[in-house]
Amino acid sequence: MKTHEQFADDLALYALDELTGNDRQELEAHLETCAACRRELQALRGDLGLLGLTTSGPQPPARSKERLMRAIAAEPRGVSRPETAPAPRRNLGWAWVPALAAVVVLLAITGLWRSNSRMRDQLAELGNRNQDQAIQLDRTNQELQLLTSPDAVHVSLNPQKTPKQPSGTAIFSPSQRRMMFMASNLAPVPEGKAYELWVIPMQGAPIAAGVFKPDEHGNAMMMDHKMPEGVEAKAFAITVEKEEGSDKPTSPIVLMGE
Repeated sequence: MKTHEQFADDLALYALDELTGNDRQELEAHLETCAACRRELQALRGDLGLLGLTTSGPQPPARSKERLMRAIAAEPRGVSRPETAPAPRRNLGWAWVPALAAVVVLLAITGLWRSNSRMRDQLAELGNRNQDQAIQLDRTNQELQLLTSPDAVHVSLNPQKTPKQPSGTAIFSPSQRRMMFMASNLAPVPEGKAYELWVIPMQGAPIAAGVFKPDEHGNAMMMDHKMPEGVEAKAFAITVEKEEGSDKPTSPIVLMGE
């Protein structure tokens, strides 16, 4: 039978999970009856935990490392056990420290990758927002140029034989070849139908300038449309056509303005 001191010498190897064979079984049986060795084993495991933090965190108390090293140094080296040949013991030393450091570095790299991925997504979202705002600003500038153009012409379209008294205004600039149209009090259109705006030139047949549908209040707006190139407008008119538009008017004129 081993003495209490001999069992105490094996506690450091047991804490490192390096004690094998009969030595391990005898120590575990001794730990069941010896409170002092259990306390010592718990203290050694706590010291090992503090030493593990030295690769990525604060330094553990110096007494922890010294205590563990003293326990390891006290372990007999090269002594044969009479009852069984000892299993070869690996001299771990600090071999487990690089592995722990590698795990810490891997976790840090993973965290940085995830953070960079979120930042790229946020930058892409900001870029899309800036692009949308730039498009909207350019459209607003074009509309302002049309409204303030010296040659801008305002044409009021008046109702043609209808009791609801709808009205509309077309604004176009011959120099910019651009136009916009606004209407109010328009009656709802049947399913599959839409209002179509026509440019009536000085000579020739009406030219389609776009289709639209009014909202629930009868209001509608067509912003920043291109005028047909080389066409001198004499008048504007509105008819009800199929919702995809027609090549020529097929119904009575609802609004017209010269």
